[in-house]
Amino acid sequence: MTDPGRPGARPTHAGPKQARSRVTRRHLLEAAVSCLAEHGWAGSTVAVVAERAGVSRGAAQHHFPTRESLFTAAVQYVAEERSTALRELFHTAPAPRAEVVHAVVDLYTGALFRAALQLWVAASNEEQLRPPVVELEAKVGRETHRIAVELLGADESVPGVRESVQGFLDMARGLGLANVLTDDTARRERVVTQWAAILDTALGPAPD
Repeated sequence: MTDPGRPGARPTHAGPKQARSRVTRRHLLEAAVSCLAEHGWAGSTVAVVAERAGVSRGAAQHHFPTRESLFTAAVQYVAEERSTALRELFHTAPAPRAEVVHAVVDLYTGALFRAALQLWVAASNEEQLRPPVVELEAKVGRETHRIAVELLGADESVPGVRESVQGFLDMARGLGLANVLTDDTARRERVVTQWAAILDTALGPAPD
């Protein structure tokens, strides 16, 4: 019998199998997010998600035995993707404030926010979803605030700065909500430009 720890040992198939499993799981989560953004909770069943992901319903239920487990995992996926997207907006910090403001608002008006919004609505009626949605939204809210402070070069030891950053994030979330029903691009551009100017005044000069 070949010792798997010695040179020349035959490779096992666990690695590729696990990799395929991770890919399938990611496809299911991406499909779940897309379905929520486009069809809402009522139109996002396990069967619909599985078809969109290109896998059988049985394969979907292997990873997520219930609808609640699928969309609970999707909650976490959305939260992680939103945080990752925000971190990757800029490679260095602080960044030009006007660019940060526009980028954060773009994030809140995109597909990930739409999916998160559908989860909020579903959680208001679905007891199984409410705890993970509340917990993860609190977590992503703290992470978003932390990253915004870093990117904006804000000094929260100065009175009012923390509230100014949080007000900006609340404004961005509100613009995301306004964009759900209609294309609010023209008005949003004027609001974002004004908020960038407000933050420059409220936060003071950005550090070099």
